[in-house]
Amino acid sequence: MNQLSQYAKQYKGTQLLMVMIAFLTGVSIIAQAYFIVKIVDEVFLKGASLSDVVPLFGWLALALIARAMLTYASGRTGAWLAAKVKQTIREKLLEKYAGNPVQASLQGQSGRKVSVLMDAVDEVDSYFSKYIPQLTLTAFIPLMIIVTAFWQDWITGTVLLVSAPFIPLFFIIIGIKTQKKSEEQLEQLSAFSGTFLDTLQGLTTLKLFGQAKKQRDTIEDSSLKFRDATLEVLKIAFISSLALEYISMLGVGLVALELGLRLIYFESVTFFTAFFMLVLAPEFYVAIRELGNAFHTGRGSIGAAKLIDEELSKQEDRVNWGSEKLTPGTPPHIQFDQTVFQYGKEGFSLGPLQADIKPYENVALIGKSGSGKSTALNLLSGLVAPSSGAIRVNDKELSHYEEESWFDQLSYISQQPFIFSGTLADNIAIGSKKEATRGEIESAAEKAGLTPLIEALQKGLDTPVGEGGRGLSGGEKQRLALARAFLKKPSVILFDEPTTGLDLKTEQILTASMEELSKNATVITVAHRLYTIRNADQILMLEDGNLKANGKHHDLLIEPAYQEMVQGGGAHA
Repeated sequence: MNQLSQYAKQYKGTQLLMVMIAFLTGVSIIAQAYFIVKIVDEVFLKGASLSDVVPLFGWLALALIARAMLTYASGRTGAWLAAKVKQTIREKLLEKYAGNPVQASLQGQSGRKVSVLMDAVDEVDSYFSKYIPQLTLTAFIPLMIIVTAFWQDWITGTVLLVSAPFIPLFFIIIGIKTQKKSEEQLEQLSAFSGTFLDTLQGLTTLKLFGQAKKQRDTIEDSSLKFRDATLEVLKIAFISSLALEYISMLGVGLVALELGLRLIYFESVTFFTAFFMLVLAPEFYVAIRELGNAFHTGRGSIGAAKLIDEELSKQEDRVNWGSEKLTPGTPPHIQFDQTVFQYGKEGFSLGPLQADIKPYENVALIGKSGSGKSTALNLLSGLVAPSSGAIRVNDKELSHYEEESWFDQLSYISQQPFIFSGTLADNIAIGSKKEATRGEIESAAEKAGLTPLIEALQKGLDTPVGEGGRGLSGGEKQRLALARAFLKKPSVILFDEPTTGLDLKTEQILTASMEELSKNATVITVAHRLYTIRNADQILMLEDGNLKANGKHHDLLIEPAYQEMVQGGGAHA
């Protein structure tokens, strides 16, 4: 439970409050028992009238109310602690995923990540809301009762002291088994969530290829495994609770037996003391037994904590940004300086790359599929950090600059720009940090070639679009992404084959918009059209992750690999 304890240590004030509540709860339990015994002793043995014991009833009521309020306060404090810790964990996970979206998308299923973010984090709730408050209560209440017992009757205190360890010993043995089963349950839940979400996302593809029934059987099998794992955890929980009840009853029975014999047969203890001890004995065992139940729940949280820790401890290649700001509006001087990037230990490797990109240059990145073009753009954009070497901006490493300052200068337009659920105007306005005016949005849309589309729609820019751009064609999505760039006015623009799969007319519209954008910016394009390559100020040709050639079109015609690409269809006229 070390991982979970580290989170709890961040809230020392809350833990101190729990200690105070536990101490006062122990006082209220002992006071409650004392006043019950005192009232019975006064009325039935000493013959006191009702009016004589009215003050005692008042004190008893006060002890009962105090205990109820303290119990509520303990529960609320635990719930607050659990909520704060879960918020902290989720923020760390979101920062992990958002800080390096490229790597996060490469590692595992989306459904599994959602399961960790939601289900696994919720699973640790019980550790903070139940186990820690109960652990604090158990650290005080049984100890206070034993001290009271030794003060009143050392024999009963000895019986409590000797019998107490059997309960913790039992729930530790059960807890180890519970942890293992809980980890299996969470693993099955993560597998089920990942498979289910992936299936939903690819349902159309599965239907078209006739694989829907097969995938349905896979989901059913995953669901049944999760069900079986859950039932195993429940079975252990029921057995554990039953066994703890038996041990608690046995302990109370032992105390009752020795007190009864000493009170009636040996007459070595007073009624007040015997009754007082007998009332406190169940409270003693209940406190330890409740810790057993909470311990069982807490062990179940360890499996979730391990999943969370695995996600947070994964190695990542994120940029550690600095604090210097870039001059806005001025395209910087960019360099690949022996830049290398490796996906994992045995994955694809890019580089080392050595290239110099001057301000306002139009650079084309070319190469066969899988040669590393998109990875090079990810490095340039700052979405991933080089494994070795550097990306230099104005002769300083990219990581030297402030993250926000760099992204303010940059626009990255991919093959599939994401369109959010909302209006066309809302999606264009994303390109501006400040509140964009209607006129600015309309101007950006016009420059991106969206005017015919807007005029054809009844609500124009206020037309709603679905999540992911449902209702828009591929070319319209690209134009929307370009409109964002026109609104942002970046000094560095990265294009990742934005015209792939588009018809000639749409491609011409996009190309004209891209040329307009490039007048005030450095443009780096993953290119596949020959006319784009011909017009580039510099061509970087990648092959199997290596920089095969670098120069202008007429310079590279002497390179066999470049000739093969141009003549063999790698670049289209």
